[in-house]
Amino acid sequence: MRDYIKRFLIAIIMALCISLLFLGGKHSEAAGMHETKEMKDRWIWPADGVISDTYGTRQGKHKGIDIAGKIDTPVLAVDSGEVVKAYYSNTYGNVVFIKHPSNLVTVYAHLNKRTVLPGQTIKQGEVIGKMGRTGVATGTHLHFETHQMEWRYDKRYAMDPESLLGKADVGEAVQGGIASIVENVLAASSHLHPEVEGKSQSSISSKAATYIVKQGDTLYSIAKKQKITITKIKKINHLTSDLIRPKQVLVIQ
Repeated sequence: MRDYIKRFLIAIIMALCISLLFLGGKHSEAAGMHETKEMKDRWIWPADGVISDTYGTRQGKHKGIDIAGKIDTPVLAVDSGEVVKAYYSNTYGNVVFIKHPSNLVTVYAHLNKRTVLPGQTIKQGEVIGKMGRTGVATGTHLHFETHQMEWRYDKRYAMDPESLLGKADVGEAVQGGIASIVENVLAASSHLHPEVEGKSQSSISSKAATYIVKQGDTLYSIAKKQKITITKIKKINHLTSDLIRPKQVLVIQ
């Protein structure tokens, strides 16, 4: 009888332990999802520009997103944090690493100038550098990465920045300092193409040196009209083919 009671009590204790582990796991998962949602609601885009490449391209080797724009466009901290590194790299060029309270690290590469120093506390939206093409870069753009816990050379902790910034396809314009709503970018950049607002999207913004592709356009016709070579258009916009689509924003420099 005593053995039976002992086995019964052991079974109850084991069941309680398993239940607590299950609930703990669910709580951690829910907390993680809640934290990610809060960060998505809070993070801002780091610069004005046009999305020229996304996460996971180049056979999975591209561990960030590229925002093409004008030289010396201000680059902003997507969230508050501490500058853990700021130096010149042969590949990244002028680069800044920021560690955030969420234990995420953001990387801002190919800067023309760095305006912060290691150990410096940064507020969200503060200018940490200017967009450039230093290091291994085929055109003026910001290469932006997000890593969990820490940046490593093998980038094993890399994650898609758009999971926190909001989704934007190649060719879409984004505005620095603007947050996302769910999966969509809140607003296109008025700084990039101020003449487009209230006009046909086939307009050309000469001030911003961008061109909005219209129906029937080809790279050849755009190059001829803008007095630029097809090769240069493809290089600046990181195009791997001659395929373009209506309403796509091309940087023309």
